[in-house]
Amino acid sequence: MNWETMKATLYLDDGSSFVGQLFGATKSVVGEIVFQTGMVGYVESLTDPSYAEQLLMLTYPLIGNYGVPSHEHIDKNGLPSHFESDRIWPAALIVDRICPENEHSHWEAMESLSGWLRSAGVPGLAGTDIRMLTKKIREQGTMKAKLIIESDDPLKYEFRDINEQNLVAVVSRKVPETFGSGTLTVVAVDCGLKNNQIRCLVDRGVCVKVVPWNYPFEKEAFDGLFLSNGPGDPEKCSELVDRLSSFLRTTTKPIFGICLGHQVLARAAGAKTYKLKYGNRGHNQPCTHQGTGRCFITSQNHGFAVDASTLPAGWRALFTNENDKTNEGIVHAQKPFFSVQFHPEHTAGPADCEFLFDVFIDAVNSVKKGVECCVDKMITASIHYEPSYHVRQQKKVLVLGSGGLTIGQAGEFDYSGAQALKALREEGIKTVLINPNVATVQTCKGFADFTYFLPITKEYVVDVSSLRLSGPG
Repeated sequence: MNWETMKATLYLDDGSSFVGQLFGATKSVVGEIVFQTGMVGYVESLTDPSYAEQLLMLTYPLIGNYGVPSHEHIDKNGLPSHFESDRIWPAALIVDRICPENEHSHWEAMESLSGWLRSAGVPGLAGTDIRMLTKKIREQGTMKAKLIIESDDPLKYEFRDINEQNLVAVVSRKVPETFGSGTLTVVAVDCGLKNNQIRCLVDRGVCVKVVPWNYPFEKEAFDGLFLSNGPGDPEKCSELVDRLSSFLRTTTKPIFGICLGHQVLARAAGAKTYKLKYGNRGHNQPCTHQGTGRCFITSQNHGFAVDASTLPAGWRALFTNENDKTNEGIVHAQKPFFSVQFHPEHTAGPADCEFLFDVFIDAVNSVKKGVECCVDKMITASIHYEPSYHVRQQKKVLVLGSGGLTIGQAGEFDYSGAQALKALREEGIKTVLINPNVATVQTCKGFADFTYFLPITKEYVVDVSSLRLSGPG
């Protein structure tokens, strides 16, 4: 049967089902459905081991438009330049619209997304109501799911909880591997390690020895310990947690954890973790540093979180998510141990917090030289900011609106203009609005302090400015 016309059905364990167009591989799969809100980065997401055995739903309406780059392009570290691992990890991909075969466009594209999934044996589903599905998951939580092609009997496939198994053992490499060279050696515990985490360490001049999740790293000679991201429930990593717990009591070597590594470090310290309702997966999660109040936009992919209220003495919260107030990082008060829930190595996503790798390597270097260091203070010093100039507080601002160009022209609500007026009012700044959008004025009455229904011409702008901006009122 032609895959372009073949149908498949997504079944959820609440009894609902969604029919769509099959693309990629012609096969049925079972897993856990999650949604991710990133606009780009589907190649990186599909090769992220943290998505192992999940049905990954992307909320952006068109996926695959820039194709898939070459697997043959290798960087100076011997790592694939465009992929986070050597395979696709999600059980299936679910999208609103998939870019048709051979219509993708990018100078580095070597194949279509559909073709890549097909060759990897991963099915995809398009044409379903992604907005409804996302809303359902937000309201009811992450669900068990199965994607069944039309030639299969759905009763043959039972729902299952993928988090009942140790997914870290599934995705972790089986033998140690070394990258880079340098006077400093960092052992990276592979719980589902992304290539860009290796890159971020090697690019800072250290030798990185990547070891399996259950490797006896405490027997190795190294200068710093890195705990990677990974899939599933951190409670299933009891062997690693117990080993790390013993290590924490005897070492002063710096430790840095990311995502699952953050949860593992927290559990090793004595804190508890729990499953989130639907997790945080996307490239725009705002996280506030507890020491400075500065907010950073972060990339995230996790379904479990640390309960900061259970942190033992000597530990404190480092970052907090501004959307749901969940914990985003922990740090030890004296010892150089810290971790974050988000992905500072980005790929895809913002690079706002890549400086944390610098802090980690600086701490490793200091401890090796016998110099005392406090990671908490180092992070605060790295992001502390004071303006080098005096900012004069404006009292009035002239806002040029986006009204209709002709009489009788239909107008749509001016969202950006309304938000600008709202933000200025919150800062105590008076606003003078010329040429307002009628729909906005009708909906948001009184947003501006003064409103003039005048066209934007030099004469009118000068006259209104002279009248309203020059005086005290």
